[in-house]
Amino acid sequence: MTLDQLTPGEGGIILKVHGEGALRRRLLDMGLTPKTHVYVHKIAPMGDPMELQLRGYTLTLRLEDAAKIDIQKEEEIKHA
Repeated sequence: MTLDQLTPGEGGIILKVHGEGALRRRLLDMGLTPKTHVYVHKIAPMGDPMELQLRGYTLTLRLEDAAKIDIQKEEEIKHA
Protein backbone atom coordinates (compact mmCIF):
# COMPACT_ATOMS: atom_id res chain seq x y z
CA MET A 1 0.00 0.00 0.00
CA THR A 2 1.16 3.56 -0.58
CA LEU A 3 0.98 6.61 1.67
CA ASP A 4 -1.61 8.39 -0.49
CA GLN A 5 -4.12 5.58 0.24
CA LEU A 6 -4.34 6.38 3.96
CA THR A 7 -7.18 8.45 5.38
CA PRO A 8 -7.03 10.89 8.31
CA GLY A 9 -6.43 9.08 11.58
CA GLU A 10 -4.50 6.24 9.96
CA GLY A 11 -0.80 5.67 10.02
CA GLY A 12 1.94 3.24 9.20
CA ILE A 13 5.62 2.51 8.85
CA ILE A 14 7.49 3.55 5.70
CA LEU A 15 8.89 0.53 3.87
CA LYS A 16 10.42 2.05 0.73
CA VAL A 17 10.69 5.40 -1.03
CA HIS A 18 10.46 5.20 -4.83
CA GLY A 19 11.31 7.86 -7.38
CA GLU A 20 14.54 8.94 -8.94
CA GLY A 21 17.12 11.66 -8.58
CA ALA A 22 16.15 14.96 -7.00
CA LEU A 23 12.59 13.91 -6.11
CA ARG A 24 13.72 10.84 -4.14
CA ARG A 25 16.47 12.85 -2.44
CA ARG A 26 13.95 15.56 -1.46
CA LEU A 27 11.55 13.01 0.06
CA LEU A 28 14.38 11.42 2.05
CA ASP A 29 15.65 14.84 3.18
CA MET A 30 12.18 15.65 4.54
CA GLY A 31 12.47 12.66 6.87
CA LEU A 32 10.43 10.19 4.82
CA THR A 33 12.89 7.33 5.30
CA PRO A 34 12.32 3.60 5.71
CA LYS A 35 11.22 2.44 9.20
CA THR A 36 9.79 5.90 10.02
CA HIS A 37 6.35 6.02 11.58
CA VAL A 38 3.98 8.39 9.76
CA TYR A 39 0.44 9.48 10.71
CA VAL A 40 -2.11 11.22 8.45
CA HIS A 41 -3.46 14.18 10.38
CA LYS A 42 -5.77 15.62 7.70
CA ILE A 43 -6.37 16.01 3.99
CA ALA A 44 -7.16 19.34 2.30
CA PRO A 45 -10.83 19.93 1.39
CA MET A 46 -10.15 19.48 -2.34
CA GLY A 47 -8.29 16.21 -1.62
CA ASP A 48 -4.73 17.40 -2.15
CA PRO A 49 -2.32 17.89 -0.30
CA MET A 50 -2.26 15.78 2.85
CA GLU A 51 -0.89 16.79 6.24
CA LEU A 52 1.35 14.23 7.92
CA GLN A 53 2.95 13.95 11.32
CA LEU A 54 6.31 12.24 11.58
CA ARG A 55 9.49 12.58 13.61
CA GLY A 56 7.88 15.21 15.86
CA TYR A 57 6.87 17.66 13.13
CA THR A 58 4.08 18.28 10.62
CA LEU A 59 4.69 17.90 6.89
CA THR A 60 2.37 18.75 4.01
CA LEU A 61 2.85 16.48 1.01
CA ARG A 62 1.19 16.31 -2.41
CA LEU A 63 -0.67 13.07 -3.15
CA GLU A 64 1.44 12.61 -6.27
CA ASP A 65 4.55 12.42 -4.08
CA ALA A 66 2.84 10.35 -1.37
CA ALA A 67 2.04 7.71 -4.02
CA LYS A 68 5.78 7.04 -4.33
CA ILE A 69 6.08 5.89 -0.70
CA ASP A 70 5.30 2.27 0.22
CA ILE A 71 4.02 1.76 3.75
CA GLN A 72 2.82 -0.96 6.06
CA LYS A 73 -0.47 0.22 7.55
CA GLU A 74 -0.94 0.11 11.31
CA GLU A 75 -4.37 -0.48 12.71
CA GLU A 76 -5.79 2.35 14.84
CA ILE A 77 -2.97 4.55 16.04
CA LYS A 78 -3.32 6.43 19.29
CA HIS A 79 -2.09 10.03 19.07
CA ALA A 80 -2.09 12.62 21.80
